[in-house]
Amino acid sequence: MHELAKRLTDQFHVIALVPGAHGATARETLDGVEVIRYRYAPQRFQTLVNDGGIVTNLRRHRWKLLLIPPFVLAQAWQTWRLLRTRRIDVIHAHWLLPQGLITAFLGKLSRRLPSYLVTSHGADLFALRGRCLNALKRLVVRRAAAVTVVSEAMRRELARIGADASKVNIQPMGVDLEGLFTPSSAVQRSHDEILFVGRLVEKKGLHYLIDAMPEILRDHPTAYLTIAGFGPEKESLAEQIQRLGLQAKVQFIGAVSQVNLPALYRRAAVFVAPFVQAVSGDQEGLGLVTVEAAGCGCPVVASDLPSVRDVFGVTRTQLIAPGSAKAISEAVNAILIEAPTHDDAVQVRASLCARFDWTVVVESYAQILRRVAESRLDKV
Repeated sequence: MHELAKRLTDQFHVIALVPGAHGATARETLDGVEVIRYRYAPQRFQTLVNDGGIVTNLRRHRWKLLLIPPFVLAQAWQTWRLLRTRRIDVIHAHWLLPQGLITAFLGKLSRRLPSYLVTSHGADLFALRGRCLNALKRLVVRRAAAVTVVSEAMRRELARIGADASKVNIQPMGVDLEGLFTPSSAVQRSHDEILFVGRLVEKKGLHYLIDAMPEILRDHPTAYLTIAGFGPEKESLAEQIQRLGLQAKVQFIGAVSQVNLPALYRRAAVFVAPFVQAVSGDQEGLGLVTVEAAGCGCPVVASDLPSVRDVFGVTRTQLIAPGSAKAISEAVNAILIEAPTHDDAVQVRASLCARFDWTVVVESYAQILRRVAESRLDKV
């Protein structure tokens, strides 16, 4: 979201209202974006959105349910205060719940408030389920001037719960495919390295990839797995690695900055995204790490979930059954034996650039935001 915000600053003055975090300042300017952080608890307890996201945190630490009321109330109050003290032309609410709901509610309090665009990224739509929650989602969609989701699978889910899908646009977040995530002939691609990049949470499906490693190693004894990311499941994943005797073949390298990710994608023999649907129902809204990897020319193995299918379509990317270590090992072994050709990589990359490069995505969002702002002026 920050990548989108900073790229809109040449057309808009962008203010990001975000929750506070331990050690973060209350106000700052980042890449031209004015950032305002609201406090919803004492600093040491401002952990609702960190290290895995709200849904994961609530499932792992039930006491954090106590943080939801102050989180929502503080966000609503700071949004109202900002709207009363600054001239805001349009609101972009990320996530239907709670941000979209707060915006819809404030809009009922005053007709002077601007119209809003709401974007769902996945967890709010797939994981927050139930009759009451679905009713709130429909309310947010109904009152929004525009709605975007990041994949066709998400639009179908909104239609399934009875929201007005006719006003929903599919508009993914972007990837810097022209400037950052590019192939490099100067980097020699490994024949052995398997790469995973992502948060260490259930829906990423990493434990299935780890389960697949013994079978992969039977055919390719020199293969090894590099894991870039952090999250609440690291301890259980480390225990799984030890139980399988894979300590010498699996390495955690922690969080990696965006600027350093291309080096990983360019050298890996294969990138694996073993996404699954979590017990809560949460699943990937899009999975942009697969786009980053393919943008760097790295062969990709990914779960055949609807959102991933939306990304790759008919290109020659290996899509496998979700939640199957056997399917992962077979697909990875096939690539380690005979990597896809250069022409395959070029075809995949060209298809992705036309839809996911930030130059395309930013202009689409800018047009939507202008239409939303103008819709408010028409009503005044």
